[in-house]
Amino acid sequence: MNQRYALFSALISLLLFSCRNGRYVSVSAATCHPDDESGLLAFKSGFTEDPSGMLSNWKPGTDCCQWSGINCRENNRVTTVTLNGQPDNPKSYLSGTFSPLLSKVQNLDGIYFQNLRNITGTFPRFVFDLPKLIYVYIENNKLSGPLPNDIGRLSRFGALSVTGNRFFGSIPSSISQLTQLGQLRLSNNLLTGPIPDGLRQLKTLTYLDLAGNRLSGKIPNFFNSFPDLLFLVLSRNKFTGGIPTSIASLAPKLINLELGNNQLSEKIPEFISNFKALDTLDLSSNQFSGVLPKSFKNLTKIFNLNLARNNLVDPFPDLAVKGIESLDLSYNKFKLGKIPKWVTSSTIIYSLKLAGCGIKMRLEDWKPSETFFYDFIDLSDNEISGSAVNLVNSTEYLVGFSASGNQLNFNLSDIKLPKTLKYLDLSKNQLFGSVPQSVVGLEKLNLSYNKLCGMIPANKFPAAVFAGNACLCRAPLSPCRRQ
Repeated sequence: MNQRYALFSALISLLLFSCRNGRYVSVSAATCHPDDESGLLAFKSGFTEDPSGMLSNWKPGTDCCQWSGINCRENNRVTTVTLNGQPDNPKSYLSGTFSPLLSKVQNLDGIYFQNLRNITGTFPRFVFDLPKLIYVYIENNKLSGPLPNDIGRLSRFGALSVTGNRFFGSIPSSISQLTQLGQLRLSNNLLTGPIPDGLRQLKTLTYLDLAGNRLSGKIPNFFNSFPDLLFLVLSRNKFTGGIPTSIASLAPKLINLELGNNQLSEKIPEFISNFKALDTLDLSSNQFSGVLPKSFKNLTKIFNLNLARNNLVDPFPDLAVKGIESLDLSYNKFKLGKIPKWVTSSTIIYSLKLAGCGIKMRLEDWKPSETFFYDFIDLSDNEISGSAVNLVNSTEYLVGFSASGNQLNFNLSDIKLPKTLKYLDLSKNQLFGSVPQSVVGLEKLNLSYNKLCGMIPANKFPAAVFAGNACLCRAPLSPCRRQ
């Protein structure tokens, strides 16, 4: 028995490892299926520019399972293709078209083509010819044309996202046949018309995102069809009417409700207060009116609340949140008087926008629990007096600070702008002193209509940025007078 075992072990070693003269190779180095290789190389040929070399190791005769973005399972068959550009790096984009010959890669179950930016053409028909395909994410490219009328043939799909392209026309009625979908994301395109009633058939949806289109009509009252919906994003369209009552059925599980930037009206319904799991609520830039329900204080888990630019009136309920991350109540008809205590006490807040909220206080009297995380602060168009020096100087990562149209009165030279700051608007106040050198590196600046004086540092800004100050001089304003 020991001799047989030794012989067997020696044979396995011979097969798995190279011998001393290097003539043997591991059996694991087998190349992928020839159909997969030819299909992927044909797909690569559709791209005209690849400045980052994303596909540089896609070469004939090499193992395509080792190529960038390729994943294989089961007998070395290619199952997913993942090509991701970096949104802030144009050199990571691809240019060209999606070749239909990708349909030769018959074992594909997922394609993820995201942020490639410069891919043109129509909706890729090859997805109809891939029998195992379930997950399709073709996001942030330049695909255009209508969505195919026979999109319902893709009934096996579990996820479909074509967000960030240029698809136009109506949502096809056959979309009602995609009954296995968990995610449907058609946002940031040019789609028009109403939401088709057949969408109610997609009962397994957890994520519905139709934002950033030109969809119109009333929001359908069919949301009791979606017992597992976690994200409902319909913002930046042209929807009218009120919030449909069936949305109340989503209360047990819904995490995100985003209906901002539409033409919705009426009052914000009482049932919104029942969304105990709600993390994000965006109803901004609509025509909602009246008083918020007192029961709004039940939204104890809310982290992101945006009610800006409506016609809401006092009193604003005293929320019992444990911590708010971002808040925007700007430009309603609120007269808050002071920044609410539940805002001041938050240790995780990074965005605070209370422009035009009837705040009348000295800024030094505001003592936030934490300023470290602040990215954006907008307190414009209130009656705030005093100095912003301590507030700005105590921030580490501030990106934007706006306090235009108040009664601030302090020496601008005393401010130490954080290195992260890009946007500063202190116009229409009573600032004095000189313009500090540190403003030169900002992307946007407005110091107009204050009491600043002296020589302006060399800068790239237009004259309007410094207008209305009695004795500022140097380009882009008038030259300084010689003493």
